[in-house]
Amino acid sequence: MDAVVLLSGGIDSTVSAYIARGDICSEGKLHAISFDYGQVHKKELLSASRVGNCLGVESHHLVKVLGMGILNSSLVGRGDIPTGDVEGIPSTWVPQRNSTFLALAFAYAETVGAELVYTGVNSLDYSGYPDCRPEFIESINGALNLASKQFVETGRGITIVAPLQYLTKVDIVRIGLKLGVDFSMTWSCYSGRDRACGVCPSCRIRLEAFNKLGLEDQVGYEKI
Repeated sequence: MDAVVLLSGGIDSTVSAYIARGDICSEGKLHAISFDYGQVHKKELLSASRVGNCLGVESHHLVKVLGMGILNSSLVGRGDIPTGDVEGIPSTWVPQRNSTFLALAFAYAETVGAELVYTGVNSLDYSGYPDCRPEFIESINGALNLASKQFVETGRGITIVAPLQYLTKVDIVRIGLKLGVDFSMTWSCYSGRDRACGVCPSCRIRLEAFNKLGLEDQVGYEKI
């Protein structure tokens, strides 16, 4: 089987990509797709490139998604990125981001003949994002197949795989270490600086996971 993996350069997408490589074995082709959607933290895209190179992906496309700058999200520069506890869905949520990314990855999978689309979405350590829930993944998978020429003509669908769906960040890091992931090449910070801030929600979740495992995160931080 061949697969397409959504690769952001963060911990979750990286571990998901390594799992995909193991699932399809060396005979299967692994394609990666990353997105520049106007996010302030573009350093993650360099990390995504490094991860793709380490995995020896068949292809790796960086897709520029226009228009997300009009959305109300601090990740595209509209408002401040939170540094403390937040009630409800935080300002870092980008409306319909996963819908857009999955649709494009699904379309690319149909283009290259891949049967699987891997995503690193997680319903536990996910800051309450509604588009990371398992019911969303199941629903959009069905909807995208209904809009697929391949499915309509042959009945062969494409499956979205979310291997980290029910795992904590500690579990994800532990699995990544077993798979040989070098987490120093990944990037999680939302700030867009040269060094990780250590205080944004993504940094805090990441640091907590490494601390619980008794490990030092090799990514450099401004504040700990």
